[in-house]
Amino acid sequence: MDFCQLWLTCKDTVEADKIAAFLLDKRLIACAKKVPAKSKYHWQGKIEQSSEVILVMDSKTESFDEIEAEVTKLHSYDTFVLQAVPIVKISKEAEKWLENTC
Repeated sequence: MDFCQLWLTCKDTVEADKIAAFLLDKRLIACAKKVPAKSKYHWQGKIEQSSEVILVMDSKTESFDEIEAEVTKLHSYDTFVLQAVPIVKISKEAEKWLENTC
């Protein structure tokens, strides 16, 4: 089974909590961590900056499409960035936990 870390930028902690709780409840992710971030990005011809929250989630790679569909319903951004980073190696106990949780 292939596992990944999913990275999703959210507008604030409230949105990150809502998305994480929903995905955890549906067992699409095993864990979610929130990291505050100061972001700079191109948007509509200008360079913008804002305070955001990065949601880092552990999941199965095969769940990406379903997670993306659910995030589309819950996220406030018209264009959100959801990225999957493959997990190349993982400790045995963590692997068992991910297999049993997702």
